[in-house]
Amino acid sequence: MDLPRSFTIRESSHRLCNPFTSEKLAILGHAISPSPGTHILDLACGKGELLCTWARDHGVTGTGVDISTVFIGAARARAVELGVADRVGFVHGDASGHVADDPVGIAACVGATWIGSGVPGTVDLLRHSLAPGGMMLIGEPYWRREPLDQATVKACHVARKGDLLPLPELLEQFGDLGCDVVEMVLADQDSWDRYAAAQWLNIRRWLDANPDDELADEMRTELAAAPAQHARYQREYLGWGVFVLMNR
Repeated sequence: MDLPRSFTIRESSHRLCNPFTSEKLAILGHAISPSPGTHILDLACGKGELLCTWARDHGVTGTGVDISTVFIGAARARAVELGVADRVGFVHGDASGHVADDPVGIAACVGATWIGSGVPGTVDLLRHSLAPGGMMLIGEPYWRREPLDQATVKACHVARKGDLLPLPELLEQFGDLGCDVVEMVLADQDSWDRYAAAQWLNIRRWLDANPDDELADEMRTELAAAPAQHARYQREYLGWGVFVLMNR
C-alpha cells in the first residue's frame, strides 16, 4: 500500500503537497488560532507540514495518516527538525477508513477528498472523529473559471466538469451538508505556480540522476508538456482553498 513513485518524484522538494504556500498555511493557523493542546487528526497528511508547524507555532498535538511511506518518513523527519516529535505522530495507512480512537478538536483532510469519494463522504468521515464544537478543515479545488470543453476539463486532471464546483456552489454545498463555513484561505495563481513549477525542476533533476529508470520516458514526456499545460489550463481554470467548517 503506497503511492506510485511518480508522485514522490514530482513532489520530492515540496513540504506542502498541494497549491498552498507556507505563508498561507500560517495565515490559516492564525485565523483559527487553535488552543494549545488541541488534538488534530490530519487524514492524507502528506509530509505533515500542517501538524508540525502548528505544533511549533500553536502548541497543538496531532496524528497524521498517509498512504505514502516516503511522505510519512518526511513527516517524521520534519517533526524532529522542528522539535515537536513528542507532540505529533504519523501513521502509514489508508486514511479513507481511519477514525480517531478519541474525539479530536480539529479533523482535517487538506487536498485529498478522494479518501471519502468526494466532499460529502469526506465530511462524513471527519465527523466520526470530531468532538462536539470542533472544526473540520477541507482542502478542495474548485472551478475558478468555467471550463470551455471536455479537453479543458481533462487538461486540469479532472474526469468530468461536474466533479468540481465553482466557489459559490462549493460553499453552498458545505451548507447543504449541515456545516457552517467559518473561515477560508484560498490559493492564488502564484500558489499554483509554486506548486506546479517546483515539480518541473524535481522531475528534471530526477531525470538527470536516473536516465535509465523504467519511469524515465514517462517523466520526460510529462516534463515536456507540463509547463504549457499549466499555463494554459490549470493556472487559469482551477482554484483551490482550505475551508473551515463547524457542524450546525
